[in-house]
Amino acid sequence: MSRPLSLNRPEGVSDQQVAALAASLAASQPGIELLAAPADLARLSRDFHDYSPVLQQQLEGRRAQLAVRVHTVEEVMAVAGACACHRVPLTPRGAGTGNYGQCVPLAGGVVLDLTGLNRLRSIDPLSGVVEAEAGALLGDLETELRPAGRALRLLPSTWRTASLGGFIAGGSGGIGSLRWGFLRDPGNLLGLEIVTLEMSPRLLRFDAQGSAPLNHAYGTNGILTAVRLATAEAVIWQQLVVDFADAGAALAAASALPATALLLQSLTLLEAPIAATLPSPHGCPAPEPGDHRLLLLAAPDSLEVLPPWLEAHGGRLRWQAPEGEGRSMPLRELGWNHTTLHWRARHPDWTYLQMLLPRPEAPLIAAVRERWGDAVLWHLEAVRQDGAARLAGLPLLRWRGAAALAELMDQCRSLGAVIFNPHVLTVEDGGLGVIDADQVAAKAAHDPAGLLNPGKLRGWDER
Repeated sequence: MSRPLSLNRPEGVSDQQVAALAASLAASQPGIELLAAPADLARLSRDFHDYSPVLQQQLEGRRAQLAVRVHTVEEVMAVAGACACHRVPLTPRGAGTGNYGQCVPLAGGVVLDLTGLNRLRSIDPLSGVVEAEAGALLGDLETELRPAGRALRLLPSTWRTASLGGFIAGGSGGIGSLRWGFLRDPGNLLGLEIVTLEMSPRLLRFDAQGSAPLNHAYGTNGILTAVRLATAEAVIWQQLVVDFADAGAALAAASALPATALLLQSLTLLEAPIAATLPSPHGCPAPEPGDHRLLLLAAPDSLEVLPPWLEAHGGRLRWQAPEGEGRSMPLRELGWNHTTLHWRARHPDWTYLQMLLPRPEAPLIAAVRERWGDAVLWHLEAVRQDGAARLAGLPLLRWRGAAALAELMDQCRSLGAVIFNPHVLTVEDGGLGVIDADQVAAKAAHDPAGLLNPGKLRGWDER
């Protein structure tokens, strides 16, 4: 199911080397923050990989020997040069909201905290194109874009606390994927600024095409320092909670709704046991026993048509409110991997899976239910893949061991699902399982000694 852990640790890396590196940085960059306290190293050497029992076991005890927090591109270049000169591994990180161990250092060395590099550099008043530094928080960017009437196209459910560079390096989609597809789709990511890991680091800028090999590469082939993104016109999204007594009707509505002319930002479908466990927004009644729940973000001009459409398809509108009103938990924090977060808060012995479902979806769901019963609970998200509306599955799984997980994935693949395995360490194995030659070539060009986040790019290890 997963490949053996490969540390790819450069020969001879020692605490003495790291200490010499820290001394050189302190001398050359007196304002830089060097963190060596055990609590800091533990905190900055982890993310939310404990969603996966497999990764939790594999990554137990992995720690950096030094953490460095930077505030300028010049400081990033100084750290990169020092790591190259001392042959010390470097793992970049943002806010650490990822789920796959992207920022956990497998080979020790330095963790580079980029959250201090957080300026909004520009917003183009005509196109809405935004450029911001990699450590900028997505929630802060949303606030800064609002006066210009713009909004980010794609957001993870951790949008309040996730960093821009971390989202590009470790994410793929989320809220907005129903409209805009995924970060890798042409037109979303417009450019990157990176620092190379060499004795004389270079500051490079790439257009959209040149940025593609560094998109979703876990920081293995370049240190992201700034990002250029296309944005969307800001919309005051209307939040709707709709309950269905019948599972088939709920699935049919979720499958059909994206094909309408209604403008939707997100669509989440929760099977009844999940709906009953998750929190509800303030003022929204809990679902009736056995009801399945549909969460929608819809444009205001859809409200004339959407409620009667839902009623005709077996749904009951239970709650509606514009985003940003009051202190209620927004619907965008009940979907995607926040669903997993909320469920695991009560059921820590559960985990999850990620897949793109075949069309029609019902046969796969029925076959999995017949084999696994209530050990698999369905959470679906509407996305756009290659221009077509599809349903992605993020099912919750009662943990029964690695063999059962492999059996479930094999069953879903045999029924036409594309699995995106969240229980593996490498870029390739968490995606389509194939090596991207352009990613490997970018690492050779930008990190010739293989010091950036070693062990996470299988194509580099298997050259």
